[in-house]
Amino acid sequence: MLLFLQRAAVCILIFLFLFTELRAEEGFYWNLAEALQNPSKVRVLGLAHQPLTSLPKEIRQLQTLEWLNLGYSELTSLPKEIGQLQNLQELNLWANQLASLPMEIGQLQNLQTLDLGDNQLTSIPKKIGQLQNLQRLNLGGNQLSSLPMEIGQLQNLQILDLGDNRLTSLPKEIGQLKNLQELNLGVTN
Repeated sequence: MLLFLQRAAVCILIFLFLFTELRAEEGFYWNLAEALQNPSKVRVLGLAHQPLTSLPKEIRQLQTLEWLNLGYSELTSLPKEIGQLQNLQELNLWANQLASLPMEIGQLQNLQTLDLGDNQLTSIPKKIGQLQNLQRLNLGGNQLSSLPMEIGQLQNLQILDLGDNRLTSLPKEIGQLKNLQELNLGVTN
């Protein structure tokens, strides 16, 4: 239920952003080419529902980026340069075609929300345990049969969605997640 409310809130925000005519000077961009022309100004980049199969390596130039929405695109991979977005707080990769993640995802030290739901992920890099500020992690709707024990290092994690995967067991380190408030394990195959 909480994930549904979060997604609804994101959709409302996107709607408000699109229809209140936010100017690029304010740091809100809806076009990758324009964002890359003004990299130091970009705080929010909304690329949801765009036919992107990959991101250019130049994404690393967006050093002030805090919120990146790539949901419902056609991404099949992420460049390792994604790890250079040190100010990124929210990364939405919901409903893409990702089968794996670069290890560099663990370098996103300010990341608070990582939404990887409804992809094709079969594994999660061990480096995920380095995301010490992560509060919300959605891995639901993937092909995961196991999780790395490093998931237990996510001490600030409050919400973990593992529903609709192929998990038959969880690492005991899940018990170390003292701030976990919500764990979804629904409909695992």
